[in-house]
Amino acid sequence: MDGLPIDHLLRDILTSRVYDVARETPLDLAEKLSARHGNSVLLKREDLQPTFSFKLRGAYNRMVRLSHEERARGVICASAGNHAQGVAYSARRLGVRSLIVMPRTTPEIKVSAVREMGAEVVLEGDDYPAAQAHCDEMSPKTGLTFIHAFDDPLVIAGQGTIGDEVLRQTHSNLDAVFVPVGGGGLIAGIAGYIKAVLPSVRVIGVEPYESDALYRSMSAGRRVTLDRVGIFVDGVAVREVGERTFEVARQTVDEVVRVSNDAVCAAIRDIFEDTRSVMEPAGALAVAGIRAFVEREGVEGKRLVAVLSGANMNFDRLRFVAERAQLGEAHEAILAVTIPERPGAFHEFCAVVGRRVITEFNYRLSGRDEAHIFVGVSIESRDDADSLAQTLNEAGYAAVDLSDDEMAKLHVRHMVGGRAGEVTDEYPCRFEFPEQPGALMKFLDTLGGRWNISLFHYRNHGADFGRVLAAFEVPESERPEFHLFLDRLGYRYTVSTESPAFALFLGNG
Repeated sequence: MDGLPIDHLLRDILTSRVYDVARETPLDLAEKLSARHGNSVLLKREDLQPTFSFKLRGAYNRMVRLSHEERARGVICASAGNHAQGVAYSARRLGVRSLIVMPRTTPEIKVSAVREMGAEVVLEGDDYPAAQAHCDEMSPKTGLTFIHAFDDPLVIAGQGTIGDEVLRQTHSNLDAVFVPVGGGGLIAGIAGYIKAVLPSVRVIGVEPYESDALYRSMSAGRRVTLDRVGIFVDGVAVREVGERTFEVARQTVDEVVRVSNDAVCAAIRDIFEDTRSVMEPAGALAVAGIRAFVEREGVEGKRLVAVLSGANMNFDRLRFVAERAQLGEAHEAILAVTIPERPGAFHEFCAVVGRRVITEFNYRLSGRDEAHIFVGVSIESRDDADSLAQTLNEAGYAAVDLSDDEMAKLHVRHMVGGRAGEVTDEYPCRFEFPEQPGALMKFLDTLGGRWNISLFHYRNHGADFGRVLAAFEVPESERPEFHLFLDRLGYRYTVSTESPAFALFLGNG
């Protein structure tokens, strides 16, 4: 590997050519976030770049250094969206041909934006690794110069100009910078600059639990490749951080904070309340990280910077974000509560809940002795939710908090009906499949017909992957063969026989 010493990186940052196309973005005080968390929270607005993402900096800084021969041939890259737009924008500015390989699941807003900039787009594969593999095959055949999304010294240096701006804009009066992490180009550039100039400032990476390659790599002391990554925070859905970026990060990054998808949704809403701008999930990661860090450490009166990395959000995703933001901010709890099946029982239950706002109430008669209700309740904190569950249990109700149950949040709360008395040997599974035209029909065709489907729920969440809850009638003796069948399907799946949401509202046990 070509080395990337910190002094060389600092030189490359200071000589970057990003401002031919990029702007020095503002660093805005988030007044509501600051008041809520007891610290000065400053937002570095990379969503205000011409391509609505920081990626333009690194892409242009690499491409402006192309030789005359390389410019004549053109460039190629693989990207799920923001890097593609940075490359396409830079190519148009430089008069260079660009070919972009994107996964078929890429949100249409990003595909359209790339094409509108004059780039050729090839859609291949269901995720970024598949698109990258196809790009690797095409690159030597076309003679085009490959522009890496993160693991290139000039790309890293271009992103590092953000660190220079942050120190100048704060007059070096800050305590920590929170940076979203995918392949590591952004945090390597920012941390490399800040630690060289002002090493007392903490640089903290933020990753989703489902895509935590840097966290695991730093814990292991070597690069770790994830078996799979989550797809909600698609801008950082990378299985392995870069070789160069990891070497810089292990020398300069203080720690990596991990957050849930619900926390990211809550951060999107928080940013909107302060800025009236809507971040994409990766763009809100840093704010989610600040909240997690402040709650864990109990710090007050600090100056904390969050890098808002991008705002290329598909409008269809907002429904999912809005549903999950309340849970992520601990403003809503969803509970399964067992109450007696008799007249007046609902009234008595509501009396115990008191003057709290009921956000959701789902019920269907399924037995004459007791009823299971699915209820959403406004709360002030997770401690408040625990207190409510305790109050209900002390009043004689069996209450189970489902706020962290993915089946409950994705499926059960949207379903009607109830238990099916004639179903036997029911075996529930959750699936993910690429969300593209015809995908649901293909999924159903693939399931085939050997085992009877006893339950099926699908709802479009505006995400890259569809999510299905399906149950099959599978006798115990056929379970091993059924698992072989699931493995051959080729879809991500989770057997969900232990879900309390399923047992309480849908199962027969």
